[in-house]
Amino acid sequence: MAIPVMKPLLGEAEAAAVAEAVRSGWVAQGPRVAAFEKAFAERVGAGHGVAVSSCTTGLHLCLHLLGVGPGDDVVVPSLSFIASANAVRYCGANPVFADVDPVTGNLTAETVKAALTERTKAVMVVHQAGVPADIPAIRAVAGEVPVVEDAACAAGSTLHGRPVGSGALLAAWSFHPRKLITTGEGGMVTTDDAEWATRLRRLREHGMSVSAADRHASGGAVVESYVETAFNYRMTDVQAAMGLVQLDRLDGIVKQRRELAASYHDLLAPHGLSAVTDPAHGTTNFQSFWVMLPESAPGLPEVLAALAARGVSARRGIMAAHLEPAYEGHPHGPLAVTERIALRSVILPLHHELTDDDQRLVVSALVEAVGG
Repeated sequence: MAIPVMKPLLGEAEAAAVAEAVRSGWVAQGPRVAAFEKAFAERVGAGHGVAVSSCTTGLHLCLHLLGVGPGDDVVVPSLSFIASANAVRYCGANPVFADVDPVTGNLTAETVKAALTERTKAVMVVHQAGVPADIPAIRAVAGEVPVVEDAACAAGSTLHGRPVGSGALLAAWSFHPRKLITTGEGGMVTTDDAEWATRLRRLREHGMSVSAADRHASGGAVVESYVETAFNYRMTDVQAAMGLVQLDRLDGIVKQRRELAASYHDLLAPHGLSAVTDPAHGTTNFQSFWVMLPESAPGLPEVLAALAARGVSARRGIMAAHLEPAYEGHPHGPLAVTERIALRSVILPLHHELTDDDQRLVVSALVEAVGG
């Protein structure tokens, strides 16, 4: 495609950092992971960071930590990448799909309240495509039910003037290449609870009482024990080396993406097309830029094909888990807004190499595809 939908911002600094990690001989979880954890937690305003192999494994660890298991319900949006709901199933629990706000694509206090049951063990709130959800309002209706934040896309977004993740009970983050900063694959869990952070580090490393890095650093003979059944969800120092460089780029990436999004809004406004924007309670990093298709427009496959014919790589909007074969037959209540966004939205190209001419071509192609 002449205009790709996304492109990670990677350069010589990342290559040099990765090469240095390789030359050091320490390529598994080690000192660079610890440094990345500290730096990322500070950036999002959290007390502790625990690096993991992906946001999906991070979500699983959060729910496992909270004791979620068979017979429990977890409120979760269907409108999210399928990993959000899958993490609930990994615990043997039941995802209870709640509908979302038509503008932000996020759960709201009202939709969460409608989905709570006597068996609700947790609420998982997704900051969809970087748009911050109103966590304080949701916490108020959840009461004593813990709120886990799926912040996979939200690095650099703000909520009530603070970074998303600041004050979170538990938040899970993604560093997949489609996110603003990347480690290739990888994720992070952040929390202010020191005891939880300690247990999360143990859970990601087979339940070992002493990590492999700490045993090596001790310089002596340390015999570890395995105190609980756990997982292998570690990040490598090679990934963390890249992550440290990427984290330094975050503010600049957010600034540029917000400028590109503003240009899209200006170009779309004369055509009456509505697109993702900041909510009243925060700012988005525009991890993805989605546009709602008018009711008069052709179906999503036809629109995507028309854009491709003009050299524009676009994607369907945010998926809905309950519409996928993996969740066929899964019981749920009305999800009218979820289905409309999933079936009538398109994600447009947004990345650091996008030019003014590119954006004009994208909008021209979209307007043509939807019928003028």
